[in-house]
Amino acid sequence: MRIRIVDAFTDRPFAGNPAGVLLLDSFPDDAWLQNVAVEVNHAETAFAHRLPGGGDADWALRWFTPAAEVNMCGHATLATAHVLHTTGAHEGPVRFATRSGVLIATPGEDGSITLDFPTAPLTRTEVPDGVAAALGTEPLSAFDTGPNVGDLVLELADEKTVHALDPDHKALGAFSERGIIATARAADPSRGYDFVSRCFFPNVGIDEDPVTGSAHTALAPFWAERLGRTELTGLQASPRSGRVRTELRGDRTLLTGRAITTIEGELLV
Repeated sequence: MRIRIVDAFTDRPFAGNPAGVLLLDSFPDDAWLQNVAVEVNHAETAFAHRLPGGGDADWALRWFTPAAEVNMCGHATLATAHVLHTTGAHEGPVRFATRSGVLIATPGEDGSITLDFPTAPLTRTEVPDGVAAALGTEPLSAFDTGPNVGDLVLELADEKTVHALDPDHKALGAFSERGIIATARAADPSRGYDFVSRCFFPNVGIDEDPVTGSAHTALAPFWAERLGRTELTGLQASPRSGRVRTELRGDRTLLTGRAITTIEGELLV
């Protein structure tokens, strides 16, 4: 079967967030799926198979990190939609049946893909004791993101602080189910983005995720409320970096980005 590595939320190779993508006839056992994800060793590997016509979804989709299956993944969904469209396996909007319900990916005329994801329900909470020491800075506020995302959003003082983070990744695992989203307002919005973030997910085997679509289902409502606009652009300031255009639509969030296939090969086992 063909296996592809796709860089998502970028329009150039070796940037954005790489994901493995396999199109299957059906899902093999979970152990095989997990072993492939370990072998690929990227933040996520996506596995998809076509569903019978006439239902609520066109393809079934699952996501695995090297350590575990996850409930939601934006960049690997974008990567899968990119593979379906560029290989001719699917035309037009594609509906994915996932752990997070039916997620729709719609291709744009400019080559971008827009994902329709559930908006994360934000709940303000106290900044946990010890998180400042683990992160290396004192957060201004903290918000829980609910079960689908499973992160703790921490608002930091400014963009410079986000860029300078050098956290204790192991220690961060104690404060949420998946990890930490650190964010701040953009220092200069004229540079084409409204807010910055970095994402640390030690509990699923990812010290720092390059670009995290699912995190932006929480960042979109967080910054829409503060900036007074429903359409925003986020810069994820990881070493690979990438940008996510967001549009808040109540209980749904649209995430728009590009993708590029960098590797295609044959899986022999």
